[in-house]
Amino acid sequence: MKEFQAKGVPSYGSHKTIALAKAAGDPVPENGFDEELILGVGDLKVISKFFGEGHTRDNVVTYVPSDQVLFGGCLIKELGASFGYLGNANTATWSETVRKVKSNFSDVRTVIPGHGKIGNVELLDYTIRMFEGK
Repeated sequence: MKEFQAKGVPSYGSHKTIALAKAAGDPVPENGFDEELILGVGDLKVISKFFGEGHTRDNVVTYVPSDQVLFGGCLIKELGASFGYLGNANTATWSETVRKVKSNFSDVRTVIPGHGKIGNVELLDYTIRMFEGK
């Protein structure tokens, strides 16, 4: 983040992320938002939104409606993935958070998880099933 900021590239993060970064002594985004941020990137509309806790207390996903692409970050698992690191996770709410993502971006075609292979809505369903009852 420091490199981007040194070059004048604006940085954005949720207020939850900013608070967590400050508490940890990490670099902080310059611009904050509460639940949702809509930016114009060239001709594209890009939506970043917090739907609830899952992999972390502050995870957001980013959606590009014109391309129907969801960047799920570590909230979304690739098919066949294991649980991975859960040290900052809220496994009790993870499935419900992903259900909200799926419902809100119901026309998604491409899903990019935080790690692993790109997929489609199957990745959302896999992640929901994975954390049900956890």
